[in-house]
Amino acid sequence: MKQNKQHRRLFITGILMKAMLVIVSTVLIVYFMQLDNDFGYRYELNKPWEYDQLISNTKFPIIKNDSAMSAERDSLIRRFQPYYIQDREIGDSLTNQFRSYGSKAWNGQNADIYTHYIASMLDSVYKHGVLSVVEYGNVKDAGRRSVRVVKGNQALITPLGSVYSTSQAYEYIMRADTSKYSRLILQMYNIQEFIKPNLSYDEEKSQAELNDVLKEVVNSSGIVHRGEKIVDRGEIVTQEIYDKLNSYQIQCDKNKDKTTEIPYRLIGETVFVLVIFISLISYLTLFRADYFDNYRSGILLFALPVFFCIIASLMVSHNMLNVFMLPCCMVPIIIRVFMDSRTAFMFHCGMVLIMSLQLNMQYEFIIVQLAAGIVCIQSLRELSERSQIIRTAFLIFLVYVVSYTAYYIYHENSVKMDLWIYVWFSINGVLLLFTYPLLWMFEKVFGFVSDVTLVELSNISNPLLQRMSEVAPGTFQHSMQVANLSAEVANKIGAKPQLVRTGALYHDIGKTERPVFFTENQKGLSPHRHLSALKSAEVIIAHVTNGINLAEKNHLPELIIRFIKTHHGYGKAKYFYITYKNEHPDEEVDESLFTYPGPNPSTKEEAILMMCDGVEAASRSLSEYTEESIDGLVDKIIDGQVAEGFFSESSVTFKDIAVAKSVLKEKLKTIYHTRISYPELNIKEVSGN
Repeated sequence: MKQNKQHRRLFITGILMKAMLVIVSTVLIVYFMQLDNDFGYRYELNKPWEYDQLISNTKFPIIKNDSAMSAERDSLIRRFQPYYIQDREIGDSLTNQFRSYGSKAWNGQNADIYTHYIASMLDSVYKHGVLSVVEYGNVKDAGRRSVRVVKGNQALITPLGSVYSTSQAYEYIMRADTSKYSRLILQMYNIQEFIKPNLSYDEEKSQAELNDVLKEVVNSSGIVHRGEKIVDRGEIVTQEIYDKLNSYQIQCDKNKDKTTEIPYRLIGETVFVLVIFISLISYLTLFRADYFDNYRSGILLFALPVFFCIIASLMVSHNMLNVFMLPCCMVPIIIRVFMDSRTAFMFHCGMVLIMSLQLNMQYEFIIVQLAAGIVCIQSLRELSERSQIIRTAFLIFLVYVVSYTAYYIYHENSVKMDLWIYVWFSINGVLLLFTYPLLWMFEKVFGFVSDVTLVELSNISNPLLQRMSEVAPGTFQHSMQVANLSAEVANKIGAKPQLVRTGALYHDIGKTERPVFFTENQKGLSPHRHLSALKSAEVIIAHVTNGINLAEKNHLPELIIRFIKTHHGYGKAKYFYITYKNEHPDEEVDESLFTYPGPNPSTKEEAILMMCDGVEAASRSLSEYTEESIDGLVDKIIDGQVAEGFFSESSVTFKDIAVAKSVLKEKLKTIYHTRISYPELNIKEVSGN
């Protein structure tokens, strides 16, 4: 009754955990997806419209784009004629000053003629108007062709060519009549000293009128009426259509604020994301239910896709660079290293489908990312070296380049593509290199164990293994043999060979506490002959708890400690159990005193170790090594384990068990060098020939 309640409680907890993962993940993703436009359509200038025909359901103005508005303002500013006030007194004063200067300074031949000529030219120049060199340059650079010169109460439109800068006025006087007046003589009159600006910019009047002119610029270029077609499927989004779509989006947003219409887009996004996550939960429930036994596995599986989907949403909503630079393949790499290939690919597919909802280039994104995901999972079946990450990043970059280029050529029927896309792919590859330190971080935070850590632990120079080889050499050799057998079986049935190899190396470390009590370490009489069967069973069984204590003391991962706990499961120390029963035939035996503390294996790898450990240990007791004896031994040991229900809680199948038997038989025959039986020569038949 108590056990049923516990199972019911675990079942309800599992349901709640799955529901919580789905709901939280969906809410987070949909919330950040809503930061993107609520228009429901995504489009790009000079790209085909990918949706059905779009008909306006309301009347709205076509709002000009920023560049059009800026160009129109610039055109008005160039055509605008600023006001300049002409000061006649400056010209008259400087002209009179020159006449006085010229008549006094020069008394030579033709002095009066030159003085009169220069004075008249100064008078003419000042009547047209003189600007400073800087002011004249500003007017010209602004693209204006004329200005308004205020003379008294009149503002006369004057072409810029009729107004002089101080330098132009000087050159005009010097070159006006070179046939009669020598330039050398004119230069001696210091004419430049009498040329000053007599036009001053009227900033207040000019700015006021310019503001009035700019107010006339309207921000719309037309009207789209209700029921009018905006764009049709396959039609290229020209600048005109692009402006209409932008304007329609703005109008839809305004209408949405005023009404309480059903948020169809929000509902659609929510349902789509829910379907993806429920599908992933169903996959885990059917094929990887053990991941829910450790809540950290479930959290990591959903946290990674959610994080990348949120980043993609932020990039799209804020127009931040290109989504192709986002290293999406980090997700399948991390899941593959800590879990398995199928789960990695399933969650990668789910993440890519959700991210594609927010993008214009949905098809190419899905194709490129799925191809890259397959390659990265295949290339990292076992991560044992840092260089594998570099190799995988390079392979992913190549897949991106090849698959995207192929799709573009097929879809656009052209090779003229934006080369920036390859820059994004390169950045993606560089960011993937940060997967390695992230793996270390996830190991510490979530308590996972990567293949790199397993390789480090399986080094025989590890202090625990080194001590085992010294104090319990027989156990050490047994562990090495079991490790090799287990890895071979794991390879054949699709389990994790590096994990089971490492677990096998440590499964018997508890025997180092009292090594002489175990057959493989004995060199003479057994110490069990001085002990009762009950005490001997206690010593033998204790190697499991001793091993757990040693592993915890040396900070071995829980994943490895599980192999120590489960390699005997709830089995019995049968030799001493049977001996005790024979010695006490009339006594009811307390079986718990002869039973290992367990639990039974819960994964393929743990089941493999139990099979290999039992077979390898039993193989040492065979009196002869023939094909028949080895086949019979393997079948007897493993069939017995199946019959006792040791594998009922693990994911190992009957097919896996059959393959494991076959591998163990072949390997043991190779180890013990079994030979085929040669037929005897029939002497009678020979003599008869």
